[in-house]
Amino acid sequence: MHAPVLVLKDSLKRESGTKVHHANIQASKAVADIIRTTLGPRSMLKMLLDASGGIVVTNDGNAILRELDIAHPAAKSMIELSRTQDEEVGDGTTSVIVLGKILVNTHA
Repeated sequence: MHAPVLVLKDSLKRESGTKVHHANIQASKAVADIIRTTLGPRSMLKMLLDASGGIVVTNDGNAILRELDIAHPAAKSMIELSRTQDEEVGDGTTSVIVLGKILVNTHA
């Protein structure tokens, strides 16, 4: 048996423990808080500035998530889950993020 080989930049450090756990929880909460207000009868529109400098006004969670430029690995994973939901079902992207936040909070 060979140990897995990890190829990382010299400037990157691998971290673990409660500090990382709390950072993952905060990242999931941040993504969910961005789009949770787009759900329900009192949903609000979001005004976004896209990459080309144009303005996008929408309450579509998938459109909002497409415009986000996220660097945190846990937040990226949540967005990938949402994209997969959109590709497979065509709906429920916002719900996936909000439910993900609920699950993270119950395991915190």
